[in-house]
Amino acid sequence: MFAGLSVALTLLVGAIGWVPTRRLAGEEGPAAMMTGCAIGLVSAMLAGALLVAVDARTPEARMRRAMFAMFARLGVVILLGAAAALSGEFARTPLLFWMAVSYMALLPLEVRLALGD
Repeated sequence: MFAGLSVALTLLVGAIGWVPTRRLAGEEGPAAMMTGCAIGLVSAMLAGALLVAVDARTPEARMRRAMFAMFARLGVVILLGAAAALSGEFARTPLLFWMAVSYMALLPLEVRLALGD
């Protein structure tokens, strides 16, 4: 359910932002937007996989698992975002903006998954 909702929300965010991004950033804007949203989705999927795969029976273990997933997600966003931004293949402003938007849009799903055990 987490994966499906994450993909659906990412597609919704991308659909809402397509026209404004194209108008404000030009022809290279949509590619940067899609890449930024994909980076946010990949990081959320990693965090979700960690939350599901790592067993946590006690509240303390659940907290450690959630923190680990959160830091892993942030690390993935930083690494993939830096690689995409420094590659020169994408317009940086829409790339970074949509990475942040998709990160924040998917964060409630991750929190819900972490608390839902």
